[in-house]
Amino acid sequence: MARLPVIVGFGGINPAGRSSLHHGYRRLVIDRLSRKESSSTRLGLATLMGLLKQGHDGWQDSDGNTVEPGAYLDAINDRILAGTLIRKLENNLFDPQQIPFNKRVALSGVNNQPLEFFVSRKQLPDPLPSGWTITRQSASDDKIHVLVNDNLDVFLNCHRDSEVNSAGQLPSGFDPGDYYPSRNHPRTLQLTVFGASDAINSLGIDWQSIRDTVPADQIAVYAASCFGQMDFNGYGGLFQSRLLGKKPTSKQLPLGLAQMPADFINAYVMGNLGGNGPSVAACATFLYNLRQGIRDIQSGTHRVVIVGTSEAPLAPELFDGFVSMGALASDAKLRELDGLSESEPPAHTRACRPFGDNAGFTMAESAQYVVLFDDELALQLGASIHGAVNEVFVSADGYKKSIAGPGVGNYLTMAKAMAATANIIGDKDIGHRTFVQAHGTGTPQNRTSESHIISQVAQAYGINGWPVTAIKAYLGHTIATAAGDQLVTSLGVWQRGIIPGITTIENLADDVYTEGLDILLQHREVEPDAMEAVIINAKGFGGNNATASVLSPKCAHTMLTRKHGKQAMAEYLQRHEKTLEKIYAYDEKACAGHYDAIYQFGENVLEQNDVDISRQNTKITGLQQSISLEVANNYPDFC
Repeated sequence: MARLPVIVGFGGINPAGRSSLHHGYRRLVIDRLSRKESSSTRLGLATLMGLLKQGHDGWQDSDGNTVEPGAYLDAINDRILAGTLIRKLENNLFDPQQIPFNKRVALSGVNNQPLEFFVSRKQLPDPLPSGWTITRQSASDDKIHVLVNDNLDVFLNCHRDSEVNSAGQLPSGFDPGDYYPSRNHPRTLQLTVFGASDAINSLGIDWQSIRDTVPADQIAVYAASCFGQMDFNGYGGLFQSRLLGKKPTSKQLPLGLAQMPADFINAYVMGNLGGNGPSVAACATFLYNLRQGIRDIQSGTHRVVIVGTSEAPLAPELFDGFVSMGALASDAKLRELDGLSESEPPAHTRACRPFGDNAGFTMAESAQYVVLFDDELALQLGASIHGAVNEVFVSADGYKKSIAGPGVGNYLTMAKAMAATANIIGDKDIGHRTFVQAHGTGTPQNRTSESHIISQVAQAYGINGWPVTAIKAYLGHTIATAAGDQLVTSLGVWQRGIIPGITTIENLADDVYTEGLDILLQHREVEPDAMEAVIINAKGFGGNNATASVLSPKCAHTMLTRKHGKQAMAEYLQRHEKTLEKIYAYDEKACAGHYDAIYQFGENVLEQNDVDISRQNTKITGLQQSISLEVANNYPDFC
């Protein structure tokens, strides 16, 4: 019997805030929460944004004044809400009204005379460009007199305004690099350290006790980014350095690699010696990595897997690339949609409008990580069970005209994911026991192609009124991490019972397929236990399609009771009580601004003398569990 991959921890950071303990999810539905829940969410955001901190003498505002938290949260409520989710671009990463660029200009002398100028001896090009002549200068003179007979091409430093001024940004004032010695790490890797630490801390189980229980080769990490690291500390700086008259650093190339989130987790967060194999699949990257993780657990080769992605794409160069493709919701397009004049500000907070009249997607940054155990280990350690991953299906598009256009592969993955869900919960009334987290980018192509896919599946199962939502309306498109945002939001639905609606639109576009569907334009309150599964869909550039079937906590508990028996589950629940205490203790610390980011640089480094190999096993210094060398022979009939 295949082992069930259960979600025992999750964490991260996106425009809604910290993911663990459902804080980010609650920001999406904060208008439907009780005052107590809302206050907890706002408190976590206020400390994250640097608006509130807990000192030795009580709570203080950003100026160090002692405040009463409840009243102060009410006073800054609008500031908290305005500093989260999709909003107008802030200038913490770059100034959207002062984006530097070089304009090429050809200079020539007056009246066809040679162009004359002085240049520092240190700045003199070597070899000299064609057409340059240097007049004689003394060795002590730093200024060199240059004559240029031809036109001189130069680049002038200029600035321009961004055509796109909306994005899903991390909460205002939050800098992930502030919580560990970030040492000029690219922003994506800073997000990785924060997000993976949040996921591990959310377990309520000490990581060392997991390492003491599970052999090192049975732990794996599958994590990646899509673009790699495109800011100046990564590939952005590597590619720009010479053009800017600088030299690249020794770190920019390696830290820019797309697999670096996994490498950082292995080397500096977990000390992982086990499986490692990041996948990159454009906007479906998270689900491709999740598929690798659950395969390891289902097959029994691994017992613990961390899966996730980090993406920090808010760089001027990437904005330029997508604008050139016509893919982003620019200010001009938003004004045109809403019938505004050029002097009126566009609706930046409503830039992403899935399944409505829209003009393009909205880029965003995010890191999301989930921790998977096999079912036996989860019971053994008393881990929380937030849900279970039933299956993940991936498919390419086959022959197609445009590499960027949608194809037929997503029909296959959606249909298979629904079939896998029906295998577990049955066909009866399946449309009211599941809901869909659509990819929902906010582009005209997506609204027609994806709605048709989901509608076709609904009709195949005789579904009427299948709930469909798209959370990019709040968060924007986080590229590699998009499905991770969808997953952690779905876990929140099972905890609180509210499916976030697509509140950035009032009506569906005329070309959206609706047969069998209920595309939610408002929040939908549901009975959490009645929603037994979610279908999470991702459509990646180039034809990277993926769809996941994820089971609810109640469904997972039912399956585990059938497999292990009521007595085993009763004993598990007793162990789980201690886990909950530690989880709530971490959440209390995190809400006070103490996130315990894990970053072990230069600690517990293993050398050649730390490895002891025998015929039967390998022992590693510091690990209680040895690594078995009793490797199965998969080809006995050939020997």
